[in-house]
Amino acid sequence: MKKFMIALTLLCTLAVLGACNSSHLNSKKNGTKQITIYIARHGKTMLNTTDHSQGWSDAPLTPAGIKVAEDLGKGLSDIKFDSVYSSDSGRAIETASIILKNNGQKNLVNKINRDQRLREFNFGTFEGVPSGEMWSSVAKKEGLTLAQWQTNMRKKGFISTIKDFSDTLNKLDKEKLNQLGKSAKIPSNKVSWLAEDYNTVVARSNKALEDIVTSAKKNNSNNILIVSHGMTISALVSSLDNSVKIPSTGLGNASICKITYEIKSGKFFVKSVNDLSYVEDGEKQKEQ
Repeated sequence: MKKFMIALTLLCTLAVLGACNSSHLNSKKNGTKQITIYIARHGKTMLNTTDHSQGWSDAPLTPAGIKVAEDLGKGLSDIKFDSVYSSDSGRAIETASIILKNNGQKNLVNKINRDQRLREFNFGTFEGVPSGEMWSSVAKKEGLTLAQWQTNMRKKGFISTIKDFSDTLNKLDKEKLNQLGKSAKIPSNKVSWLAEDYNTVVARSNKALEDIVTSAKKNNSNNILIVSHGMTISALVSSLDNSVKIPSTGLGNASICKITYEIKSGKFFVKSVNDLSYVEDGEKQKEQ
């Protein structure tokens, strides 16, 4: 009888341990309930400084652009990122690298995932021209002076403005590419890349975000860093929550838009937009 009781006790103990183990494994399998995504705009570049259009075209960060990226990295030092994504543009990759070197995660610099779907809007044949020239062309196409167009921009808000702007630029660029194609006797789609309309960028950036979240769920990741571009981030965030307010001048360099993804509901929630407090915190840390 005594031997039977000992054997029974052992069996019960093993059953309890097995249940605990199973619960632990299930908890690991289920992973986190929420994924937090920090989307940063790149630091200021040479083309930003000279006020030239910069979509798919690229320029390196200025000294001020490097500093603000360093400050952002220090301001994010309490957050440990499980993975990092960037557009494949040099300015975004440079910013992501500087952030990681300053938030204590230098080991991730060589693991930055580059995704062209996170690029800025393509401005087509208007790439690299003075911004005023590009805006004037759009205003003229819409039957407005530049001053009238800028007044409308302030009234309509940033998202409505960039939607109208990019859609009009897309039409203008089609006309321009057709002319260039006729002159060169080649199809217009062989001349250059067409300026993107608003919905094209919303679709590609959303697909990128969905793929990032899918990977995060698979790897049980909690915190993700994405470095992208002002207009693209604005379009993406607004597509997730159309009630968000983007400043009339657009997102600041090195600003953060914070998004959470609830795994149970499969929904995104925009928590903050154009947050420069991380940069400010990083700057204070430098002064101490």
